[in-house]
Amino acid sequence: MNFTLAIVGRPNVGKSTLFNRLVGKRLALVDDQPGVTRDLREGAARLGDLRFTVIDSAGLEEASDDSLQGRMRRLTERAVEMADVCLFVVDARTGILPADEVFADILRKKNSHVILAANKAEGRAADGGVIEAYSLGLGEPIRMSAEHGEGLNDLYEQLRPLADQFARRAAETADEAPEIDVDVDDDAPRIPTKARPLQVAVVGRPNAGKSTLINQFLGEERLLTGPEAGITRDAISVNMDWPGADGVPVPVRLFDTAGMRKKAKVQEKLEKLSVSDGLRAVKFAEVVVVLLDVAVPFEQQDLRIADLAEREGRAVVVAVNKWDIEDDKNNKIKMLRESFERLLPQLKGAPLVTVSAKTGKGLDRLQAAVIKAHEIWNRRVTTAQLNRWLTGMVEAHPPPAPGGRRIKLRYMTQAKTRPPGFVVMCSYPDKMPASYERYLVNGLRLDFDMPGTPIRLWFRGQGEDNPYKNRTKSTPSRLRKHLGKGRADDKG
Repeated sequence: MNFTLAIVGRPNVGKSTLFNRLVGKRLALVDDQPGVTRDLREGAARLGDLRFTVIDSAGLEEASDDSLQGRMRRLTERAVEMADVCLFVVDARTGILPADEVFADILRKKNSHVILAANKAEGRAADGGVIEAYSLGLGEPIRMSAEHGEGLNDLYEQLRPLADQFARRAAETADEAPEIDVDVDDDAPRIPTKARPLQVAVVGRPNAGKSTLINQFLGEERLLTGPEAGITRDAISVNMDWPGADGVPVPVRLFDTAGMRKKAKVQEKLEKLSVSDGLRAVKFAEVVVVLLDVAVPFEQQDLRIADLAEREGRAVVVAVNKWDIEDDKNNKIKMLRESFERLLPQLKGAPLVTVSAKTGKGLDRLQAAVIKAHEIWNRRVTTAQLNRWLTGMVEAHPPPAPGGRRIKLRYMTQAKTRPPGFVVMCSYPDKMPASYERYLVNGLRLDFDMPGTPIRLWFRGQGEDNPYKNRTKSTPSRLRKHLGKGRADDKG
């Protein structure tokens, strides 16, 4: 991927549909109402033999103040300046509006490579709009239908010479070979690489400060922020390097997700799509940062989000934001830790970090906690260590004897990582009480330094493959009959 293509245009001209078509996935939310996209979303695009980065942007609107629309416009203009090529999309069915003429003038000044596309151009009804697009002075428009995949060949023909030009430029400035990802063992402890970075999802209720936090990590206003709740709609990913414990940078991909409200309050179709996009980000993440608002921490929705991450088997880090506005910090941190242990016992020992997304204070501790949580999530314990540990745990607290039958724990091994999963071979596995399972899980956390990470424990029985299992009672009786008959014959 040697160049970047930004898709720009008025709201609701089909930019996100075209973005999804180029990346081959439904990454961007698409809806009939205008203004769905607000942040800049990047994706790896493929068009024939071309590979490039495509950026989906918010609809350009005639607003230059500090309103939400004005901030969205400034973010889109920044994408135009960053991109190598701009694809200016107009609506062929609506025709050219005064706003299109304004934005065409902006593009001519800000970017040297502009391609004009008249979208929704299927059918004769769009002929007038396609002809009208010539008036923008950006050359011949590509007649396109993003929804039906029409016009992509024409787009390829315009991008091909530009791609060759950018490839020559990249070859001249390249100073190192591309990194090759050799991490192919799905169960081995994973070291993040440029090709497969550490995936971190930031989740929480609306207006907790998720986008502001990621902007602070980036050191720039990359994501749209503001006092309005629910600004973020798509799950936006950004790549960066974090400082590792040994001084080696750790490649990280951060996902900013839409705020998740209680299910009963989510009525609009668009918000449902936004929440489902965030839930998908949680499922694909390795570490989930649950961001709380210090003013109202551990509300019911916060607990549901943290529990969802644990049930999905993700490493969890709890971050309390807006710490800079808290006056009584000592008493507040004690209250937070007590509430955390009481309300989320399934995440016992998970890191609780106080941060200020506005000032950047505490971000270094949050980074270290995320990297540590990922290392624990990948941890593997040898079978010899586990069985020595299991013997000590049984001696300290033997398992119960339901129905008068003592449950015997024979041996233990680790079956998987991410999250750590263990198998215990025992008698009567179906009668193992949940309290004893919690006893073992808490012991694993403490003795093998695995705080906070989800731990899976499975109990398996032995002896089911014994071929004489169902014959032990009948065989002796038949044998006695046979022997008795033989003795009678001898007497005769």
